[in-house]
Amino acid sequence: MGASALAAGAGIGLRAPHYGEVARTRPPLAFLEVHSENFFGDGGPALAVLEGLRADYALSFHGVGLSLGSADPLDERHLLRLAALVRRFEPALVSEHLSWSSFGGIHANDLLPLPRTREAVDHAAGRIARVQDRLKRRILVENVSCYLELGEPALAEWEFVDAVVRRAGCALLLDVNNIHVNAANLGFDARAWLASVDPALVAEYHLAGHERGERGLVDTHAAPVAPEVWALFREAVARIGPRPALIERDACIPPLQELLAEAAQAEAILEASRERAEAPA
Repeated sequence: MGASALAAGAGIGLRAPHYGEVARTRPPLAFLEVHSENFFGDGGPALAVLEGLRADYALSFHGVGLSLGSADPLDERHLLRLAALVRRFEPALVSEHLSWSSFGGIHANDLLPLPRTREAVDHAAGRIARVQDRLKRRILVENVSCYLELGEPALAEWEFVDAVVRRAGCALLLDVNNIHVNAANLGFDARAWLASVDPALVAEYHLAGHERGERGLVDTHAAPVAPEVWALFREAVARIGPRPALIERDACIPPLQELLAEAAQAEAILEASRERAEAPA
């Protein structure tokens, strides 16, 4: 099973406050996405919930701990746990972030952007390829948020992401909110980012909320999807096409019905795109 095994519908990130309600009510969703690391244990209630839901939902495993861009060696223990989890559940999608979060064995509580250089392309792509070899499947990597430039970049952000994905032979998880955040913070046109994307590389969309800080927008995953991000998502779907689309909320988690309403909004945008594609000329 690889990066194209999931139908182009809307899902939500399954978080602990909603385990019970989702298990009881089985809301109509195309898929559920979980953070891989939350299920690395050998047992416990979280794994039991996931086992109970797998018959009714496609699953997506979204990692935050591999530190794909780090100069540290890949964490073999982490990879072993991830590989075991993937074998156990056979999720439709497995994804990580095009970022780094560790140095000298010390982990930061953040997903930090890479310098956009040719050397970084080679480094990140090689590590992604090794992860794919270990998991025996194609994974997705996500473009991440950024708040300042790291020196003088050799590549535009979209050029860097494209080069890594092509070199590694992986797929792209296109985070629409991160594009909007970076465009506002770094001063580029978000639509230029979308115009550069090869639709064949995109296997999933992420939609999340941001907040305004003292020096710009902050990707907090603690707010509803902003109107500007919905507009950018419509443009992405119009240009790239329908793909699985996830509503992400990791802080200030609202009642389940609020997330389901956002998922329904994403589903409506995907469905409108499908209808336009099927309409007679």
